[in-house]
Amino acid sequence: MRYAALVSYVGTSYSGWQRQAMGTGVQEKIEDALFAVEGKHVNASAAGRTDAGVHARGQVVSFELPKEWRPDKLLLALNFHLPPDIAVLRAAKVLPAFDARRLALWREYRFFIWHGNALPPLIRGRVWWNRSRWDFDEVRKACTLYEGSHDFRAFCKTSECPERPVRTIYRSYIRKKGNLCIFTVRGNAFLTNMVRIMAGNLHDVGRGRKNREQLEALLKGENRAGSGMTAPPEGLYLWKVSYGEGTPFGPYGVE
Repeated sequence: MRYAALVSYVGTSYSGWQRQAMGTGVQEKIEDALFAVEGKHVNASAAGRTDAGVHARGQVVSFELPKEWRPDKLLLALNFHLPPDIAVLRAAKVLPAFDARRLALWREYRFFIWHGNALPPLIRGRVWWNRSRWDFDEVRKACTLYEGSHDFRAFCKTSECPERPVRTIYRSYIRKKGNLCIFTVRGNAFLTNMVRIMAGNLHDVGRGRKNREQLEALLKGENRAGSGMTAPPEGLYLWKVSYGEGTPFGPYGVE
């Protein structure tokens, strides 16, 4: 039987989603829990490969189990074997063709950024504490430049940039309430460090170190050297993944 799970995690202690030769990936913990309930290794595929330290509110994982489980029982069993910073929020049977990564229509990330001279301790590690003052009108206008299909090679970790770095961004905007701002970006797929570098370039625009024309030039395929910093990971969340309307995992869910 094929299953999908909606997974949330605090990424602080992990080297990203993917199983690693050095360090611990969230995938390893999920697969360890699957081994504990099934007694054999089970491969888990995720919708997005989050960076080290990046969190997830709505990661989607798919896997195949040799025996049939009631989804509510599977959820309880997996959470029993998972550490407290990882949780399965929902589990469901899905059609045999379902693959969390390959069939995702879009992924949405949200970057929580705190501006101010003091950071409330309760949100430490959950936001990017940015002590700079931004021109938010300019940042809001800059966000819209990301929308559409662009060559994002300037927004990718150089050593991991693919031959075809074109990606399509469906929505890109920023909201501000008091000291907190939230940068939301939704796209068909993302490159390594892409959202963090997008946020780094907004940081440059907000401080007046880069104008919108320079940002537009970066989106035409300039190299990484002229791009902004890679923002720290702790404020970034894989927020949600879409497979279309209908059941929890799109038209692939089995009631």
